[in-house]
Amino acid sequence: MSKQFYITTTLPYVNADPHIGFALEIIQADAIARYKRLLGHEVVFNTGTDEHGLKIQRKAEDAGVDPKTYVDGYAEKFKNLKEKLNLSYSHFIRTTDEKHINAAQKFWRRCKDNGYIEKREYKAKYCVGCEMEKTDSELVDGKCPLHTNYELEYIEEENYFFLFSKLQDKLLDFYTANPDFVVPSYRFNEIKAFVERGLQDFSISRLKTKMSWGIEVPDDTDHVMYVWFDALTNYISTIDWPEGDAFASIWGSKEERNAIQVAGKDNLRQQSAMWQAMLLAADVPLTKQVFIHGFITSEGKKMSKSLGNVVNPYDVVDEYGIDATRYFLLGGLPAFDDGDFAQERFEEFYTAHLVNGIGNLTSRVLTMLEKYNEGKVPATAEDCFAVPTFWQAYEKDFSSYAFDDLIKKINGLVGQVDTKISEEKPWEKEKQGEDISALLYQLAEGLRHIALALLPIIPNTAHQILERLGYSKEQRDACVLSQQQVWGLLQENTTIHKGEILFARLQK
Repeated sequence: MSKQFYITTTLPYVNADPHIGFALEIIQADAIARYKRLLGHEVVFNTGTDEHGLKIQRKAEDAGVDPKTYVDGYAEKFKNLKEKLNLSYSHFIRTTDEKHINAAQKFWRRCKDNGYIEKREYKAKYCVGCEMEKTDSELVDGKCPLHTNYELEYIEEENYFFLFSKLQDKLLDFYTANPDFVVPSYRFNEIKAFVERGLQDFSISRLKTKMSWGIEVPDDTDHVMYVWFDALTNYISTIDWPEGDAFASIWGSKEERNAIQVAGKDNLRQQSAMWQAMLLAADVPLTKQVFIHGFITSEGKKMSKSLGNVVNPYDVVDEYGIDATRYFLLGGLPAFDDGDFAQERFEEFYTAHLVNGIGNLTSRVLTMLEKYNEGKVPATAEDCFAVPTFWQAYEKDFSSYAFDDLIKKINGLVGQVDTKISEEKPWEKEKQGEDISALLYQLAEGLRHIALALLPIIPNTAHQILERLGYSKEQRDACVLSQQQVWGLLQENTTIHKGEILFARLQK
């Protein structure tokens, strides 16, 4: 029986079009999901849209439509990313879905019954952009540093509170017992320090008279749920918590947890502290691991609608293609830190690693097989590339989410095969009557390993290379990264074909 693996992105807030930062997150999650499937895991991959809260309510009012109509339009744009970015997610949850609403209310009741929710007076400075309260120490010049275009609002009303402070010791014990819970480690250090400083209970409801667009609090129709409390439950509502056996097998037990969460650094507190505390309060197994990535800047500046420098992933794909976009986001930016999306840098990366790298090498190897071996795979020969070492490093980088290092290693293997061609000069050896069949087999095998390594990264290109090397559709669809399939699948006399160029040169 295959092992269950569950991975989820955060849910983007549907008050604007998709941006390149979320494309980064969901492509990272997709690469992990595809890799796990290649290892034989049964993968559940979740994403979706976060659709409640004051910000949405006001945006809908400004647009002159009801909130549901407003979020329907944006939700479709995010759903369409599946085809646009060649994503393989299995679940798409909207926080306006009936099953999510029901699960969120059941989760609330569970936390309340367990003694972690109570009603009290609420006074706070509130950032509508973050949909979170802010302490004075978090403000810069009296404003939220992430949403300087929003004025802080002062809230004073009766709310329900989640008793975050009661779970401080349990969270710290969990962190100690799971030293790899947050990746990278310095983000883990940040959240541990935050929890160690002491946790403050936080408001989890709003009066419906002031904010009507939300899920009703169970047994109190005067209140709706705070958007974060509602939205975070999507990770379990999407897999039908608390009903049936499916949830338990997918999410995992307290002893063997399955869930991996991918999030940006602005979500560190919510995903690795608030949500984990909520799970503790509801007596649900915690997440296995949280991977935190950085922000994407644009031409060296923070992306901002007011600056007009927000990059839309639809535009990038239309200009350069799906695989070029995926390859740059995974390999051209730091996996853990902030990275810059500049057109010049994108085009340099595309030309160096896709046009002159993978694309050119594929053409060279297949051309020589057509020219010097009648378009057939030669007899098996001893491999000349350090592929066992490559695959060990590949597995290590994938397991630690070091996508940029992973792609450097793939590019390094491309360089090794290219160098072998330049050094051995098979065209000269063939002219001199030497038998070059062993060399040709080695080059074809090198290309095959590259294609297998690319399957989770740029699957369209990987499938094209394997198809040109003689893999049938059934063989390509059945690919797994097992020892049996990684080593020696090229069969003697298999027909190959060169095909068209994989990556066109950019026109200046």
